[in-house]
Amino acid sequence: MPEVRLTRYSHGAGCACKLSPSELKEILRPVRGHPALSHPDLLVGLSVADDAGVYSLGNGRALVQTVDIFTPVVDDPYEWGRVAAANALSDVYAMGGTPITALNYLAWPRDQLPFEISEGVLRGGFDVMKDAECTVVGGHSVDSPEPSFGFAVTGLVDVDRVVTLAGAQAGDQLVLTKPLGIGIITTAIKREICSPEVAKSAVDTMTQLNREAGSALFAAGAHAATDVTGFGLLGHLRELAEASGVGAVVRYDDVPVLSGARELLEQGAWAGGSQRNFDSVSPFVDSSIDESSLRVLADAQTSGGLLVALDSSAVPGYLSDVPGAVKIGEVVAGTGIKVV
Repeated sequence: MPEVRLTRYSHGAGCACKLSPSELKEILRPVRGHPALSHPDLLVGLSVADDAGVYSLGNGRALVQTVDIFTPVVDDPYEWGRVAAANALSDVYAMGGTPITALNYLAWPRDQLPFEISEGVLRGGFDVMKDAECTVVGGHSVDSPEPSFGFAVTGLVDVDRVVTLAGAQAGDQLVLTKPLGIGIITTAIKREICSPEVAKSAVDTMTQLNREAGSALFAAGAHAATDVTGFGLLGHLRELAEASGVGAVVRYDDVPVLSGARELLEQGAWAGGSQRNFDSVSPFVDSSIDESSLRVLADAQTSGGLLVALDSSAVPGYLSDVPGAVKIGEVVAGTGIKVV
């Protein structure tokens, strides 16, 4: 296979290519009342900014549906495919669901990249889907000036096990299941200033499935959950807090960050998508830490961990069931986010 740096063919890296929360709201505002967006069996739709849609099948069962597509986040085709698959599956896990089928999407610049490279991308994605016991049933491909890859994933969930954004309660503890810093590191990879060791740590984190974190939600009685991806920790926490009608406190020193990420940030590894996150969420954040540290919390993640709101009594059990999960703050009465 030819050696090609895939990240040179994209304007951004992974979920840093997403539109910011404020831009997305602007796009959706004119169509939120469209009749196609409502149905008696639609349990979770565009009325809230949740991770996936949930549609009742009757008899206490429901479909969980999501789609995630992005440009190359790493240079290795196989690893890009693996990351894209793990990222797409994450939204189903965040709702408490079990993925069952997937459709893949591939956009490929036919005149710039050999088709044999795409085989590695597909194989990486399919390998992760197999590990997740999720069957790829088909897909779609287009010629495009910029490569993109991802999946639409369908899962199943018991209606009484659905976990949404809108259930956090004052007094809940906030738990994060993966470290931050992925967007900083993938930006450094694109700019060729990242060491192989730091790059590998990011890939290992991104390709780790959120399966255990999602399956443990019901047993822990999770009040709310979301996966931390393109909007960064602060952006997704803001959505959770606003949907639940609460505020939140984040203890910066307790937030796990991948080794090397802070140093790369000091070298200028900062994505445009992360800056849009920072600008979007800053008016809602009261912070006593320096701006550089706060940027880590707004860093656009690709295939990040779950952010979960739990009753304090359930935290020890959840931490035991989900290796790497840590407490990072708490839910409080009021509005906004305070970082201490």
